Amino acid sequence: MADITPLRGEGRTVGRITGLYGELLSEFLGMFVLIAFGDGVVAMAVAALPGSGRTAGPTVIFQAAGDWLLIAWGWAMAVAFGVWVAGGVSGAHLNPAVTLAFAARRKFPWLKVLPYIAAQVVGAFVAAALVFLVYHSAIDAFNLTAKTPRSSGQALPTYSIFATFPASYFHGGVAGPLIDQIVGTAFLLIFVVALIDVRNSAVQANLAPLAIGLAVAAIGMSYGANAGYAINPARDFGPRLFAYFAGWGKVALPGSYSAPGFAFSDYFWIPIVGPLIGGVVGVIIYDLFIGDVLHARLKESEDVSGPIPESRLPDESETAARTRGRA
Repeated sequence: MADITPLRGEGRTVGRITGLYGELLSEFLGMFVLIAFGDGVVAMAVAALPGSGRTAGPTVIFQAAGDWLLIAWGWAMAVAFGVWVAGGVSGAHLNPAVTLAFAARRKFPWLKVLPYIAAQVVGAFVAAALVFLVYHSAIDAFNLTAKTPRSSGQALPTYSIFATFPASYFHGGVAGPLIDQIVGTAFLLIFVVALIDVRNSAVQANLAPLAIGLAVAAIGMSYGANAGYAINPARDFGPRLFAYFAGWGKVALPGSYSAPGFAFSDYFWIPIVGPLIGGVVGVIIYDLFIGDVLHARLKESEDVSGPIPESRLPDESETAARTRGRA
């Protein structure tokens, strides 16, 4: 590839962006892409398709499983492209649950945890604003037809474009949605660490982002209806915060809604706390059942001391050198 002239030139700025600042820029943009397409596909399903005359009515949504599959596959592609965009700079955590789990079990520096999370939340907030800018006409048309203005506290369908809420069969309870978020995020981290672990059957040829997207699709198809499969505190809180400022009010923050036969209150913390717990649980489960076994087998076969990096296997020259040394 031909050399690309940097926009910032070759001055002092170049040295600054090679460190944490550059990683935060990467997390911001990766999260921006993830939410722009993730919230974007929900806006398509909830407001744009009905409002454009492409469904049975202007407020007809989720009549069949195909609507949910549209959202599941849309989020899968959103995650994949977000990871592709940011992966080469920051590793594309794009999720506070991933960042915390990697700090707990993958030696990610604890000093970077809060800055990464802040960049992720800000990226999600800005992307939600973009989705609203593009789809506000469709959103307002849906709310007008459904007689649920944003400020009414009843505009749950259009609010769901941005953030999550629990299913009515939980009857406003906390335990069910919290367990759902812990389980879903635990599976996500199990899949993520398995996919990037070269000691295991790690994907090749830069296909890890696509595989991670497929993991998100699998979680959405299997567990999504319980609580909207946030499985990512920044993915939920950033757009939720935007929705609050954009006029959805208490439905967004503190996350309260009341209608005949369906109510919940103060829900906002569940998609934050649940994924943070679930991410750490997931990486510990992987290490307990898989990681430790792979580590033990490699130490036995290579006769090495100390930990073996998860991201790199000993190459042939290293193995040969150790063999000669033992001889």
